[in-house]
Amino acid sequence: MRSLSEPAREDIQLAAVFHALSDPARLHIVQDLANGQERNCSKLNTQLAKSTLSHHFKVLREAGITHTRVDGTWRFISLRLDDLEARFPGLFDAVIRCLAHPAPAAPVTGE
Repeated sequence: MRSLSEPAREDIQLAAVFHALSDPARLHIVQDLANGQERNCSKLNTQLAKSTLSHHFKVLREAGITHTRVDGTWRFISLRLDDLEARFPGLFDAVIRCLAHPAPAAPVTGE
């Protein structure tokens, strides 16, 4: 088994984390992984094309948010919760809480 390249804990940058979380598809992936369990990439709840999904996995991994373990042709992905908590205490707990309880949409005004 091997792992794909990812930044060391001390190299995870806040700007990269925020960039990775700025896309709704990547937020959905994070939400699916929020229970802390490793998941087979093909079993995540998404309607995206494989190439698009691979791109989103790469962005999350390179930002230091996820870890991808390779076992033959299988890819298993998990959140790096311990590393993120050590690097940015409380940040990811807040992100996961917000994903579980999204704020209501702002009302549209007729301005």
